[in-house]
Amino acid sequence: REPLSSPVRSLLCTMAATQPQAGCGNIEGPAGEGIRCPAGAGPTPVNIWEYEAYAKATLPKNAFDYYASGANDMITLRENRAAFNRLRMRPRILRDVSTVDLRTTILGDEVSMPILLSPTAMQQMAHDEGEKATSRAAHRMGTLMTLSSWSTIPLEEVAAAAPDGLRWFQLYVYKDREVTLDLIQRAEAAGYKALAVTVDTPVLGRREADLRNQFKLPSHLTMGNFIGKGGSHAKGTTADGGLAKYVASLIDKTLNWDDIEWLKTVTKMKIVVKGVITAEDALDAVKHGVDGILVSNHGARQLDTVPATIEALPEVVQAVAGRCEVYLDGGVCRGTDALKALALGARAVLIGRPYVWGLAHSGEEGVFNVLSLLRDELYMALQLCGCTKIGDVTRSMVCHHTEYQSKL
Repeated sequence: REPLSSPVRSLLCTMAATQPQAGCGNIEGPAGEGIRCPAGAGPTPVNIWEYEAYAKATLPKNAFDYYASGANDMITLRENRAAFNRLRMRPRILRDVSTVDLRTTILGDEVSMPILLSPTAMQQMAHDEGEKATSRAAHRMGTLMTLSSWSTIPLEEVAAAAPDGLRWFQLYVYKDREVTLDLIQRAEAAGYKALAVTVDTPVLGRREADLRNQFKLPSHLTMGNFIGKGGSHAKGTTADGGLAKYVASLIDKTLNWDDIEWLKTVTKMKIVVKGVITAEDALDAVKHGVDGILVSNHGARQLDTVPATIEALPEVVQAVAGRCEVYLDGGVCRGTDALKALALGARAVLIGRPYVWGLAHSGEEGVFNVLSLLRDELYMALQLCGCTKIGDVTRSMVCHHTEYQSKL
């Protein structure tokens, strides 16, 4: 696409910011003035909302709506944010917080902070370097990237972009198990440490923006991991329909816990199940020997009106009782969101849309800047709560806002 002039981008960004955003930018409270985002050589955005406003103003509608939208009425999409806002911090004071250590481990691998990258598909719609730029930024930050099966760049090239980076591979299980096995073997050979198996997508959720736009992967892009397969595999669509028909035609609706056992027999990579939001499923996951559980509602893109992930987290943590690691994604747009999730028992949080907005803004630097922003916010939040390391965060530091209302 032709680049927009700086004045035009500034105008578009201001106009785009006058309405509440579908994704992260659901602003609550009295500060309702329009969000302005920088353009051209202007200042770096100071929060995720500004990155989102820039993306909305500059990305093609087909791409922005694909990234930003949720399922049906997008109730869960809004709740993923609103539920964080209903939680209150309970800081401790008069503690030496002159130095803070954000480091932790994820399945035994050290990361610089407990903020990781969730899989997001088709990143070259946001920036020409797509997943390679994201891989480099994650490595620079010393954190983990999860690559989508539906990457627009082959998994080997993404790994080569940051050879020493820490990576997981998100797996959709296809009806054709040879296709699935090929992905697994390639990921293991390329140094990916774990499979994040998506378990909440027997069919694709109804995303009205994509229906309205008749979403398809742009003609100059392809599903990078399926270049040799051709046809529907490579284009992310079927001959007569979009992504939903692609999923219906190729993704295995029979996927069940026996298949998790099968995965353990065909790879040495660790297994994380992505899409658990109930205690019952968490218990099943532990029973079947998974290494990690990602509490996720697929960015609110599957079944609308399910709980926000931060609401689902406590019952999953309680059910697991330390038998595997638990992570959370969905709605994390502030360092305080990460801290709240840690206090409620998550080992780490993962972000999706925020880093895509950074990617759309300035490629690798944009992703790195988003990660830096969230890292700095988490660092400050820990200081203000009287914590000097992740292990200092406790459940008592978070409560629901109604606990204070009841005292009035």
